[in-house]
Amino acid sequence: MNKQKFGSGIWHFATYLDRYATDGYGEPRSVMDAIALAGQVRDLSVVDINYPYFGGSFTHEEIKSALDKANLGVIGITPEIYTREFTKGAFTNPDSGVRRRAHELVTEACDAVRFFNASYVKLWPGQDGWDYPFQVDHGSLWKNSMDGVGKLASENPDLKFVIEYKPREPRVHMSYSSVSRTLLAIEKIGLPNVGILLDFGHAIIAGESAADSAQLAIDYGRLFGMDVNDNYRSWDDDLVAGSLHPIELFEFFYVLKKNNWEGVWNLDQFPFREDSVETANHAIDFLKSIDKALGDLDFKALADAQSRHDAIGALKIAQRALFKNLGLD
Repeated sequence: MNKQKFGSGIWHFATYLDRYATDGYGEPRSVMDAIALAGQVRDLSVVDINYPYFGGSFTHEEIKSALDKANLGVIGITPEIYTREFTKGAFTNPDSGVRRRAHELVTEACDAVRFFNASYVKLWPGQDGWDYPFQVDHGSLWKNSMDGVGKLASENPDLKFVIEYKPREPRVHMSYSSVSRTLLAIEKIGLPNVGILLDFGHAIIAGESAADSAQLAIDYGRLFGMDVNDNYRSWDDDLVAGSLHPIELFEFFYVLKKNNWEGVWNLDQFPFREDSVETANHAIDFLKSIDKALGDLDFKALADAQSRHDAIGALKIAQRALFKNLGLD
């Protein structure tokens, strides 16, 4: 049995600002600083890296040297198609020149994926969408959303592209807002190298069951990656995985295990005020407990309870396995 691999977005180890703390929640860090911190985390194997690299002008070779020193690999490259120049959208921008720039930026990220031998290009088109009634032509917006991804995937058939959907923020309504809508788009695009990156927190603020969403994506052969975190179901808080919804997170991983889905368990957390290394260690320790709980889970008894829609019986089986491995039994 292969040992479970854990990863994290490199932004976990950056510093942040918002509209209140406009001077940031800490001293600015470069991607090099973030990589050095990530290297201090126990059991962290890979990172997802923003492109362009933040905090300075760095070459791929310089980033690779820092990663090697930290004993880290790269799972994905996330092109920043959601910054100021894309405030009216990346793939859906009304300006064809900006749409072209988004395409060029992602194409540059493709070269980074090849350089690092990463698993995928992660597309999070956070500015693609709308805010007000009558603001956009919905047919055109949806077509541009799909055309932008489809063109990139067709030009780079050797790479995987994952779409990370989210219902809102920064747009009030985002184009790729749900698992079903994203799957519809992927099926319409019709290329084998386009899939979903399922973010647990995004799924639950979309009103979904992350376990159900994972099963749907798996059934269509489109679950290419995943991120975990937690929130209060009203906003994308990006809190520590399992801090609020441990039993739902356990069900999410149960679905992955039941379907023999093998991939990195990746953190997408934003520790604004917490120590980033300690926070990552805590989250990974919790995920390791879930991994152990899956080994103790009585799959046969659970399947029997589920066949009868026995809610309490199924919960008892799941909770017994999970809480035992959290030291709470």
